Amino acid sequence: MINWQAIFDPKLALEALPKILEGLPFTLSLSLLGFGLGTFCGFFVALMRMSKFPPFRWIATLHVSLMRGIPLMVLLFFIYFGLPFMGLELDAVTSSIIAFTSMSSAYISEIIRSSLKAVDVGQWEAARSLGLKTSVIYRKVIIPQAFRIALPPLSNVLLDMVKSTSLTAMITVSEIFNKAKIVGGAKSDYMTVYICVALIYWIICTAYAFGQDRLEKRLATY
Repeated sequence: MINWQAIFDPKLALEALPKILEGLPFTLSLSLLGFGLGTFCGFFVALMRMSKFPPFRWIATLHVSLMRGIPLMVLLFFIYFGLPFMGLELDAVTSSIIAFTSMSSAYISEIIRSSLKAVDVGQWEAARSLGLKTSVIYRKVIIPQAFRIALPPLSNVLLDMVKSTSLTAMITVSEIFNKAKIVGGAKSDYMTVYICVALIYWIICTAYAFGQDRLEKRLATY
């Protein structure tokens, strides 16, 4: 017979929830900051990958290859524990933001690059026939259309980053998973608090997915 009390204790869950939620600001801020900065950097990495200047392409290709080939945990450990041996010591939050930005920029750059290439070449030709500058064509014609194409995969990156914030507990960031570990250790019941954390992550991701769906419908309308 299954001992449900040992798997999930509702009383402990209610007691632990306020403590776990103390880490929510870190979870949200790390995911959103990493995604926002990653999108900003990823756009320029994508342009470098598409550049006709070989050194730019090589640098961007190397960055994408490294970030897609290295586990995020390894990158976090390298920045937080490794850089001090090189004379650069960063706090846990800053290290996490740098790691998230570096990792996400690689994936986002590929999404942006493929989205820009997916825009019909006729759009470029029509814009150039009107005498528009390249910067204006990108800003007014290409990027708005590419954004609609890139939105679903970009949302997937954001959701993945929300879940990946749990890894920052390994370098002492006080996000929700870290708080759950503390409560679980104090109460000798990790299963209950981990189920609570799983539900919190699910709620956050569901909210983001709902926002993506609303934005997609709005873009489809206009």
